[in-house]
Amino acid sequence: MGQLNDISLVAQVVVFKNTRAFDTLVKKYQSPVRRFFLHQTLGDGELSDDLAQETFLKAYTNLSSFKNLSSFSTWLYRIAYIRGKKETSGLEEREIDASCQVEQTKVGEQMDIYRGLSRLKEAERTCITLFFMEALPIEKIAIVTGMPAGTVKSHLSRGKEKLSNFLKQNGYDGK
Repeated sequence: MGQLNDISLVAQVVVFKNTRAFDTLVKKYQSPVRRFFLHQTLGDGELSDDLAQETFLKAYTNLSSFKNLSSFSTWLYRIAYIRGKKETSGLEEREIDASCQVEQTKVGEQMDIYRGLSRLKEAERTCITLFFMEALPIEKIAIVTGMPAGTVKSHLSRGKEKLSNFLKQNGYDGK
């Protein structure tokens, strides 16, 4: 039903130039897209907001190219992935600022997760974020990233192992 509603909203925007319909799509997906970028940028809230805004602008200007070959959310994540890839390359070397703004009560744990994510290759971090934090299935991650499903599984496996090892080394016992 959600997919059908998204298609209806897209049609209203494309055919009738109904900007309120697009506002509905933005409200529905702004938190997940921002959260995706927050993990990809290792907690940089300002950059995450900028990237999310750019993603929605790009989606709006290209909405007529949405062909419903996948769900709207998959199409939107694909735009976010391509947009974010340009901005987040090189994050592996970037130091994580201790004053990183995180809106969670367990700031220390969140910072440790970001530190762990920073040690992953970009493709591993993307797959881990989309699978574990955005709950996308492997098939959708493959569509979003343009990687074969087997490659996604490999990145997930390696990323999960690296992240697990990092967290164990920093006092998390896996319980």
